Amino acid sequence: MSHVFGRGPARLPTAVRGEGCYLHDAEGRAYLDGSGGAAVSCLGHSDAEVRAAIHAQLDRLAFAHTGFFTSEPAERLADLLVANAPEGIDRVYLLSGGSEAVEAAIKLARQYFLEIGQPGRHRIIARRQSYHGNTLGALAAGGNAWRREKFAPLLIETHHIAPCFEYRERREDESPEDYGLRAANALEAEIERLGPETVMAFIAEPVVGATAGAVPAVPGYFRRIREICDRHGVLLILDEVMCGMGRTGRFFACEEDGIAPDIVTIAKGLGAGYVPVGAMLASARVHDAIAGGSGSFMHGHTYHAHVLAAAGAEAVVRRILEGGLVPRVRAQGAKLEAALRETFGQHPHVGDIRGRGLFRGIELVEDRDTKRPFDPGLKLHARVKSSAMAEGLIVYPAGGTVDGRAGDHVLIAPPFIIEDAQIGELVDKLARALGAALAR
Repeated sequence: MSHVFGRGPARLPTAVRGEGCYLHDAEGRAYLDGSGGAAVSCLGHSDAEVRAAIHAQLDRLAFAHTGFFTSEPAERLADLLVANAPEGIDRVYLLSGGSEAVEAAIKLARQYFLEIGQPGRHRIIARRQSYHGNTLGALAAGGNAWRREKFAPLLIETHHIAPCFEYRERREDESPEDYGLRAANALEAEIERLGPETVMAFIAEPVVGATAGAVPAVPGYFRRIREICDRHGVLLILDEVMCGMGRTGRFFACEEDGIAPDIVTIAKGLGAGYVPVGAMLASARVHDAIAGGSGSFMHGHTYHAHVLAAAGAEAVVRRILEGGLVPRVRAQGAKLEAALRETFGQHPHVGDIRGRGLFRGIELVEDRDTKRPFDPGLKLHARVKSSAMAEGLIVYPAGGTVDGRAGDHVLIAPPFIIEDAQIGELVDKLARALGAALAR
């Protein structure tokens, strides 16, 4: 019997060792980590430089409360992130994970409008089929229906518009660009319906991760979103917790869309699994409004800017940037996409293959012509996960892809160090796992 309060009733294998792109359990089985856990382990499981940086920092200083001190690792990490951030981003607020980062972003947006004399702005607009975290504010912002359901009475007011989901939402008579404008204009309609003077922020993932399975926006969508936010004085918050830090082939995913946010959140790949860390990055405009007003952001955590986490994250970011891993993600991502299309492109139950870089998703359908999803009662995504584990492969399937209830997809997000042969291994094992899951 285990006294660990786990994610569910199933007894899981015990992980005991990690090496490169593989995890090993107590029974001696090896698993190719085809999803980096939840798009976390971007450097694999045994990076020598990151481990050495964490060990060295632990020998010097493990903790100093940020109510009393800053630290050299936190300062260096903030400088490094700002130097490589979208235009206008100037400050870094270090936290312990993605949900904390989104929670901080929402509170910062509210305080910003108080500081500039617009207290009526309190409403958040987000998108259906999004995910922004599991703390109450982040959960409220997210559009993941089944995660929200049990906690709905506790959630703050949030308004959701349609996602930019080309496979599911674009009409046959629309070009991708025309569809993008239509999808983006839903934001303006919602702002005007609510009253621009009441809306403080729009939050979105540049590439939607866990809820919809690596769904990128169509060209032009986010440029139009940026215009709408600017026109109505609404802050744009981009959630790059899963898709940022090189995962899509750009250090910040929004670079691909040619825009800069007012606030951006990162985590997962920031620590690569070596340390629990996240960050909220804010523009100088947002930060300076608070610094020049009440003087301080009314927020904080005991482990805010934890020195050991900052040291580990700094080492991770340097490995990504200085090790040439961002262009490598683009190259290996193209090979992964080609392998997925070769194997699954004509599969009768694969409706869409999508994503950017080493952030890919395949959507499973009962009928390709109509895009009809499988009966949710089959829990096909859970079958795929267990079949993949039996093959020695970790992928990240999920259900509710279409509307929060129906639909299944598989998210693939391997370490940036994945080799060509391992891409072949991943796709071959996934093909067998999908075949086994469909045969049950």
